Amino acid sequence: MDILDEPERDSDAEREVDFESEEAAILPDQTRDDTGVGWGERSDDNDERLLEDRPPHWG
Repeated sequence: MDILDEPERDSDAEREVDFESEEAAILPDQTRDDTGVGWGERSDDNDERLLEDRPPHWG
């Protein structure tokens, strides 16, 4: 019997899929390459220095 002689059957259509599953996601929401560090940015925080160096007219 040849595979082409068998009737066409869609086994994926018969498979049940649970969309309400509480299991961990297959893929993460964000990869490491999609972060600032992944793009070569430094991981140190610059906010404190910027707040200290703000001009006097900013109050």
